[in-house]
Amino acid sequence: MRRTTKMQQQGFTLIELVIVIAIIGLLAITVLPRFVNLAGDARGARINGALGSAKSAAVIAHGAWLTKGLSSGAVSITAEGGNVTLINGYPTANAAGILAAAQIVTTGATPDFNAIGGGTGAGATITLQAPGAVTPATCQFTYQAPTAAGNTPTYTVATGGC
Repeated sequence: MRRTTKMQQQGFTLIELVIVIAIIGLLAITVLPRFVNLAGDARGARINGALGSAKSAAVIAHGAWLTKGLSSGAVSITAEGGNVTLINGYPTANAAGILAAAQIVTTGATPDFNAIGGGTGAGATITLQAPGAVTPATCQFTYQAPTAAGNTPTYTVATGGC
């Protein structure tokens, strides 16, 4: 009886390896652009989160102002262990007002946002921009203190350039 031995293949051919590498490359090309913009999406989410925080803080400060029966001029209330300055019943557009109420950090070694403008008067505005944005002017939100008693703050947001 004669035995025939069959040789077993012990690896991949060069063509098989090239085809697998080409397929992996094509998959990477289609998936990579989705992950490249994650930083921009994160900055846009931070802007929207800070906007929500500012809106909530303004409403809470206004509620405290109403319950204390304070005047519509410039006053100060205590919130979260710190003072928050108000104008016409809502936080002022500065570090002692809306930034303190919403606990948004714009100073120090690693600020959450870059603050532009601000003021204590009625109608004053402060703009918060995300650091590292592609176009900071379109990755920001603006808070405007009420212009008169009985009015509410105005908010604008742009996240297209994050």
